[in-house]
Amino acid sequence: MATNAPARVKKLINDVETIVPESLAGLAAAHPDLVTIDAAQNLVLRAGGPRRGKVGLISGGGSGHEPLHGGYVGVGMLDAAAAGNVFTSPVPDQMEAATRAVDGGAGVLHIVKNYTGDVLNFEMAAELVAGEIEVATVVTNDDVAVQDSLYTAGRRGVGVTVLLEKIAGAHAEAGASLADVAATATRVNAQGRSMGLALTSCVVPAAGTPTFDLPDDEVEVGIGIHGEPGRRREKLAPVDEMAEWLVQPIVSDLGLTRGDSVLAFVNGMGGSPLIELYVAFNSVAKILAGEGISIGRSLVGNYITSLEMAGFSVTLLRLDDELTRWWDAPVHTPALRWGV
Repeated sequence: MATNAPARVKKLINDVETIVPESLAGLAAAHPDLVTIDAAQNLVLRAGGPRRGKVGLISGGGSGHEPLHGGYVGVGMLDAAAAGNVFTSPVPDQMEAATRAVDGGAGVLHIVKNYTGDVLNFEMAAELVAGEIEVATVVTNDDVAVQDSLYTAGRRGVGVTVLLEKIAGAHAEAGASLADVAATATRVNAQGRSMGLALTSCVVPAAGTPTFDLPDDEVEVGIGIHGEPGRRREKLAPVDEMAEWLVQPIVSDLGLTRGDSVLAFVNGMGGSPLIELYVAFNSVAKILAGEGISIGRSLVGNYITSLEMAGFSVTLLRLDDELTRWWDAPVHTPALRWGV
């Protein structure tokens, strides 16, 4: 008998249950000089173990957003990343194990995206090591699209997380104290904002079908990285117009004015080719130039994704001399590398 059930989308997997550990094993096999894997806890650890006297940085979250977070473990960024199941927060035991693994005696910074499960589980992990390891926490909440979502109380943590991990990681690499690294991370979060849109849904491997329905001639404006709905739906438009939908709310929310300099980050959601992302960056650059805002630094590519979702997000970070210096500092991770 005929059925109207949607066809399962093809995936490069062996088994739904093993996709996360096999992906982590592949990351370690590809970059043995940079990372090792704690297979029991699904942790990505910086090769060589903790450095005495250096603040340890850890982050984590659901898988499916690669290269976030495991791709940012290495010199000048994270010391560990905890990987949950696809779109599912890691559990407190993972964060506790990561915290202990990176402790070099100078304290540990938890970098947490503002999703309810992540926040609660990192809080519990900090409580589990209280009295043994000094922990500071910074929660990213840079998404201007919605105040609350299916996953959060308050704004979601999205693209600024990548920039914060790089900048705070550089400060820690230089030997700063936990208080100073946390203050830098807090400043990055305060000075950055993001917003994204989707051309298509994504497909969670366990489901095998699209998370939401989106007609071919429509886009979802203000989506979250788990496929959460955004502010509204619009008809597909030229990218110059779609970029305006994202840039103007960010500029307004940050209070950017003529003469400001920003790090402009155009991020792919996983399914849009780089040729299109550079078209989008060109649109963003034209909009900012029209506002008298200069692009001091830039980043373009798939850095915080939602599986194979097509679309892009824009993150703007107001720069100053110190943040620019930490951004330019050497970094060597599977996903970001320069100056080493």
